[in-house]
Amino acid sequence: MLDFFENDYATYKLSDGILSIRYHSDVSIDFDAAVQIVKDRLLLQQGEHLPVLCDIRGVKEINKSARGYLAVEGSVLIKAAAFIVESPVSEVLSSFYLRTSKPPIPNRSFQSIEEAKRFLNSF
Repeated sequence: MLDFFENDYATYKLSDGILSIRYHSDVSIDFDAAVQIVKDRLLLQQGEHLPVLCDIRGVKEINKSARGYLAVEGSVLIKAAAFIVESPVSEVLSSFYLRTSKPPIPNRSFQSIEEAKRFLNSF
């Protein structure tokens, strides 16, 4: 199984049973980007259910169709998701996404990677 991958939108790293996805700075995510992000994540996971840590501090914007896709198809093979945010933009994006898209997996937002990993390790 691969343990590292990078595309135009994010860097993916598998470590200690958690898949970390760190989005690049000032990235905008539309539907096509969301499809590619999920496709690359699934390729890395190779059918294994994993908890996922998403560092979304670099995300500048994400459109409605991308949010919808990530909430449903983007939840495939994910045990739980933790979002790393910082004020104000990524925190607002995360809050809005979780409130409106209602992903079918356990999820929470954190400002600390350590707290996020503690949450994910319970899955």
